[in-house]
Amino acid sequence: MLRFSKTRSMTAAFCSRNLRTTSAVYQRVPMSKFDPETDVRENFAKLQTNVDIVKSRLRRPLTLSEKIVYGHLDEPETADIARGESYLRLRPDRVAMQDATAQMAMLQFISSGLPRVAVPSTIHCDHLIEAQLGGDKDLTRAKDINKEVYNFLATAGAKYGAGFWKPGSGIIHQIILENYAYPGIMLIGTDSHTVNGGGLGGVFVGVGGADAVDVMANIPWELKCPKVIGVHLTGAISAWTSPKDVILRVADILTVKGGTGAIVEYFGPGVESLSCTGMGTICNMGAEIGATTSIFPYNERMARYLVATERGEIAKISEQYKNLLQSDEGAEYDQVIEINLSELKPLINGPFTPDLCTPVSEIGARAEAEGWPTEVKVGLIGSCTNSSYEDMTRSASIAKQAQSKGLSFKSLFTITPGSEQIRATIERDGIDKPLRDIGGMVLANACGPCIGQWDRSDIEKGEKNTIVTSYNRNFTGRNDANPNTHGFVASPEIATALALAGTLKFNPETDSLLDSEGVEFMLDTPYGDELPTNGFDPGQDTYQPPPADGSNVAVDVDPTSNRLELLTPFSKWDGQDYNDLQLLIKVQGKCTTDHISAAGPWLKFRGHLNNISNNFLITATNAENGKMNSIKNVVSGEFGPVPGTARDYKAAGIGWVVVGDENYGEGSSREHAALEPRHLGGKAIIVRSFARIHETNLKKQGMLPLTFADPADYDKVQPGDKVSILGLTDFQPGLPFTCRLTHTDGSVDEFKLNHSFNENQIGWFKAGSALNKMAEA
Repeated sequence: MLRFSKTRSMTAAFCSRNLRTTSAVYQRVPMSKFDPETDVRENFAKLQTNVDIVKSRLRRPLTLSEKIVYGHLDEPETADIARGESYLRLRPDRVAMQDATAQMAMLQFISSGLPRVAVPSTIHCDHLIEAQLGGDKDLTRAKDINKEVYNFLATAGAKYGAGFWKPGSGIIHQIILENYAYPGIMLIGTDSHTVNGGGLGGVFVGVGGADAVDVMANIPWELKCPKVIGVHLTGAISAWTSPKDVILRVADILTVKGGTGAIVEYFGPGVESLSCTGMGTICNMGAEIGATTSIFPYNERMARYLVATERGEIAKISEQYKNLLQSDEGAEYDQVIEINLSELKPLINGPFTPDLCTPVSEIGARAEAEGWPTEVKVGLIGSCTNSSYEDMTRSASIAKQAQSKGLSFKSLFTITPGSEQIRATIERDGIDKPLRDIGGMVLANACGPCIGQWDRSDIEKGEKNTIVTSYNRNFTGRNDANPNTHGFVASPEIATALALAGTLKFNPETDSLLDSEGVEFMLDTPYGDELPTNGFDPGQDTYQPPPADGSNVAVDVDPTSNRLELLTPFSKWDGQDYNDLQLLIKVQGKCTTDHISAAGPWLKFRGHLNNISNNFLITATNAENGKMNSIKNVVSGEFGPVPGTARDYKAAGIGWVVVGDENYGEGSSREHAALEPRHLGGKAIIVRSFARIHETNLKKQGMLPLTFADPADYDKVQPGDKVSILGLTDFQPGLPFTCRLTHTDGSVDEFKLNHSFNENQIGWFKAGSALNKMAEA
């Protein structure tokens, strides 16, 4: 409860806007030390009020995630609340943007004409630093190469009121956990792994830049009311099993699309055996199952982390509002998964997909049977998923054992600290030394190889090989742009052990290694400290706060730049059905946002829509010929690249469509995967099913994301088809369209296409984009 002077009534206290500055009793508790004008007490009071309103309406127990989501409703008194059906209008507490997506988000915000962001917002420089020679050298190189982009983001942040975390500060999700996350908060971020923050008991959702612009512009954010999947944890993790194994098992159960449209909520006595950062790891990789987000109930482990990161007052307030930070007794889930942590064994997922799960004890035999390379070429630990102090100390404990036996890594090995605070702390405490002493290389505090920012030189491009990482995502070509790299995802401890042995055929729980004298020994169970005994060392100051008045700050975009480009509004819908659109490509199999808009070297063009559009679908497989980036151009009659063909169609005034398979657009939140087809003249994407973020991003840019009413109709689409989408003139929520395919032989097929647009989103389509609709308002 709030604390007030005894001379004031509770009613008067709530009504007085000046209480927090005039009362000697009331003390403001900021959301973070960087946001002194904010007040967590005020946020909790509003959350409690909204939850009370919703519970009086629904008359049923609420899950934890429902409390936080519904507690942020714009109009809780009248909102339509139906899991999996209605759209909610929400008021998130803050926005966070990583540098690759922040470029387009800030360009869109500039286009809005608004003078300043309406909610606390931050920009984080973590995506544009390429791993090559090691931390300091790579950071210096990145600052030079990306100077124009960093300057744009720094000045845009200063002008419009967003905090700026400089390159070298760390990965956005670790920075958020250390500084901005707290129980009960709702934060949206322009990265799919924003969900990491659920480890501190809040609702953290990855979105596209256009959604971030809405919130920064003080417009309610729309989210389809999530279903809730419960994961009941019993037992306790021990020995070689880690929190990472929990989410690897959940991914195995739910697959890469099983969490779509749902929040995954963990509960049960097993939660108490997990550290706060361990819970963050589990939530982080929830993005790989398509979940809207994941969340844990507030507990003592979270309180310890808040105190360790100098937010003890927030921990005290969280304790007061603990009823809001856990599910009500009797709350119902749409699905419940049971996991006994005491029975869980170390797992490894991959290759090429994060839901292909194998026990570490069986991976060697399975690899041999499947023809996967068993030699581990590189082990990589860290990233936003597993770079906590606990992760680093457990891996270091293995390195110390190896060092004492005269061993070094048989594989190349890299360590990515998640933040400057983690880097400084593990360096002070000597945690990084044993890892470096046996051959490890410490990379910059950035995303690096996890997102493809890796100038890899130990193999030839196209060489078949295996790497083991503690990352979250392992799609084809994800880490090094080599389609023959078999990426496996595991805990940092397992990645360290397998790099020490140099093979997938090593099981650290049962197998021995040979020391430098040829004597067999077994690795002891890894151990580590949950939090540093001497507290965290913040390291270098890498934060730039926005000035109180940024109106005089100049934000320049050079019209000749190949990195940045001001946006031109997309054209409005012409009011007619789409007739005889050209099929651009029928995509075969998995098509992630990495396939639609590749990362790695293309990241440098994230602020220049025309240039980055040259990577559109270049790694997707064409169902016509089984090839990548090779499609029939009906204008020239020749086969050519996807982006070039789309440009030819646009120049000729030919609208086009893409046809895809299941879970189209899974993976990253990158809205470039939606901006590019719109920019290149696309009208619709027709698939069997969509990943949540990508479907929303397409709507925001004025595209039509449509699904086959009968998934088998995918097979009716043939090369060269003309595609008509009929019924647009009567565009209504829930009303299907008719698709008419005219094949090259003159025959015709017709079938229904579904959509998930609501009235507001239909307005985006008609206006040409959500940004256009905002400008109209």
